[in-house]
Amino acid sequence: MERVAIVGYNQVKLYSDAHYGRYEMVFEAVRGALDSAGLKKKEITTVISATNDYYDGRTISNSLTVEVGGGYLTDESKVEMDGAHAVLYGLMRILSGNHKLAVVWGGSMASCFPYHSARLYETDPTWERPVAYVNDITSAGFQMRAYMEKYGVDAEEIAKVAVKNRKNAVKNSLALAEAQNPNLSVQDVLNSEIYADPVTELMVAQPCDGVAALLLAPEKEAKKITDNPVWITGVGYNQETYYLGDRDLSISKSMELAGKMAFNTAGIKDPKLEIDVAELFEGYAHEELIFIEALGFTKKGQGTSLNSEMGGNLPINPSGGALGGNPPCATGLIRIIEAAKQIKGEANGHQVEGAKKAIASGQIGMCAQNNIIYVLEGGN
Repeated sequence: MERVAIVGYNQVKLYSDAHYGRYEMVFEAVRGALDSAGLKKKEITTVISATNDYYDGRTISNSLTVEVGGGYLTDESKVEMDGAHAVLYGLMRILSGNHKLAVVWGGSMASCFPYHSARLYETDPTWERPVAYVNDITSAGFQMRAYMEKYGVDAEEIAKVAVKNRKNAVKNSLALAEAQNPNLSVQDVLNSEIYADPVTELMVAQPCDGVAALLLAPEKEAKKITDNPVWITGVGYNQETYYLGDRDLSISKSMELAGKMAFNTAGIKDPKLEIDVAELFEGYAHEELIFIEALGFTKKGQGTSLNSEMGGNLPINPSGGALGGNPPCATGLIRIIEAAKQIKGEANGHQVEGAKKAIASGQIGMCAQNNIIYVLEGGN
């Protein structure tokens, strides 16, 4: 089977309240991705967008983005999930043999909608939604508490993840300015506003405005476009049950199974030794630790033992991760772009030395109900 590569990408800088509109941002992201690969609009054969009707406050949220997203007179479709899931759709379209260049873009303007209120529609409509006691914020509190109590992890250890990622974001010029803090301390994180005990404000990936885009091409075309393609060598995905009460929130079974699927596809036997850098979509600081364990980088309950700093054993989220800015429908896509940058040596300011093999993940649903993960590699 012919391989598929990432041959171009672009991300618009993240803002808490962007000074320009969504359509301009979509155009900038897609046009920039094409320019990065030296390609023209006429070479696009399919466009996949990642937007959400609830977030946009309208049905058919991609209807007015077709032209600016490169889809005019071109095969075009939408994935109403995280941008990382849209990449899977683009990957399948390339593998079908029917397309030579896929544009995948995702993003939204969180400043224009009540993000957490919109996510209430993910809950059970009969028992949970009317009282609004269960939502994405309170469920994160359940998740963090379950993890802490099962494995004896204290809040200080989780706060260290928030400190690490927000300090990493300082080195990323595209990260959300409000998420960057070079002087942040563990106590600052612990003393920030309580969202849902024990989750505090600085442990939360702040929703923001942003759009990102990448280009996919089959092997033959990819080698014509660039001398330095980033190959997608593995992908895995899994979804857990809908009801939180039926899940063990101290672990992530969906990430564990997604990781095994991706590693198996990529021929990875020992991820601890073979992966050089990871970009993981952590909606909350504690999720990074849960994902580290689910992917087999440490034993369960020992995620804090992994040195995930820039110069550590396995740098995780050197870009700042989702804690460095969380534009709904683009966050996972940005993780893939950041991983590709690491492989190409283009992660200016937060480059991991010698990165040749990377992983990147996306998620949707309460407590990361659904996870998708990619293995990316360089070389010819």
